[in-house]
Amino acid sequence: MSDRAPNLLRSLAVLRWCAVLGQAATVYWAVRVAHIALPATALWAAITGLALFNLWAMQRARRVREPAPAEVLAHLAVDVVVLAVLVALTGGTMNPFVSLFLLPIAVVAVALPPRWVMATAVMCGSGYSAAASFARPLPHVHSVFGDTFDLHVLGMTVNFVVSALVVTSFVTWLAGALRRRDRELAQLREQFTRNEGILALATHAASVAHELNTPLATLTLLLEQLAEPDAQGTATTEDIELMRNLVNACRDRVRELAAPAAGIDAAHHDAATELERVIERWRLLRPEVRLERQCELAAAPAHGLDAGIGHLLQALLNNAADASARDGNTRVDLELKVADGWLHGVVRDYGRGFDSDAPPLPGTLFRTTKAEGLGVGLALSHATVERLGGELAMEAARGQGVAVRFSLPLAA
Repeated sequence: MSDRAPNLLRSLAVLRWCAVLGQAATVYWAVRVAHIALPATALWAAITGLALFNLWAMQRARRVREPAPAEVLAHLAVDVVVLAVLVALTGGTMNPFVSLFLLPIAVVAVALPPRWVMATAVMCGSGYSAAASFARPLPHVHSVFGDTFDLHVLGMTVNFVVSALVVTSFVTWLAGALRRRDRELAQLREQFTRNEGILALATHAASVAHELNTPLATLTLLLEQLAEPDAQGTATTEDIELMRNLVNACRDRVRELAAPAAGIDAAHHDAATELERVIERWRLLRPEVRLERQCELAAAPAHGLDAGIGHLLQALLNNAADASARDGNTRVDLELKVADGWLHGVVRDYGRGFDSDAPPLPGTLFRTTKAEGLGVGLALSHATVERLGGELAMEAARGQGVAVRFSLPLAA
């Protein structure tokens, strides 16, 4: 059963209250209105006992999250015993309500394993046999409501209506619970598939980090030697400085890949400073892009920034820059605002906008519309937002391009 659905004991308790009310109304009508000679004291005693048991069963249902099948069967045994007593005292198999012995079987057939259903069938069959063996014949009735046969037909009609309502309502409730569970399982399967691909990508990234660290260190040393005054070469000082900055940025990113695995907290500054560093580092890597930014970070918390937020921001900026570049534009807009402990942002490009081949959110790993793309940006972005408990949405920007809106909690 779904966690949002009531457990089986609680459902049985609700049905039992309906049974108590129906039994009480029937006995009252038969004894006080139709003036049928029935053992009223014994009947009222059985109904009262069932009501008292249900008071305890309601308390039990609140304490038990997932009842064992044996306990469910024990609760149904009380219902069958009381029903057998009532039927035996009111005509036995001639009672039009004798088919109510089938209801417990119908209830457990859709909720319990087959062997417990068979046990319930045996129990209900025993109750039916006991009611038939110890049946007390009904007296002949002739009143304004008709004779005995007419009352029997009326009782069968009422019994059919009651049985149909009980079975329909219970089966409908169970079908709804199963549909909710199926939806949850489908979402879990989708999330598991996506996370499995991301885990494979993370494993590969760790290997790449190990392989790149040594050549990057060697390249840094060579650049330092090339920058010396007596070095021979055609590269300008500005080019060499740019190369050094790019190498340093790559080296820092490689080191950050290993930081979470080593238990190192890479965030030594407040969240606002970290966001500024992420933006400046991106501008260093993409100097050809004209970034129009509007940031309100004064309300950012004093603690550091989750590394996933920086990854997300850089991925969205890169996607926007690529989208603008494909349309011959170099502009990208960035809006950031911190309010109530949340980071709200919008990244807008000036590209051609949506097309039919663009993957929808949350995106699919290794699918891309870029000639040299890896197809991981959108899926990783959504996975980061999902992990942090935020929101991510895409919409057509006014005039031209696409705007990606996100909201992320800046929790410590």
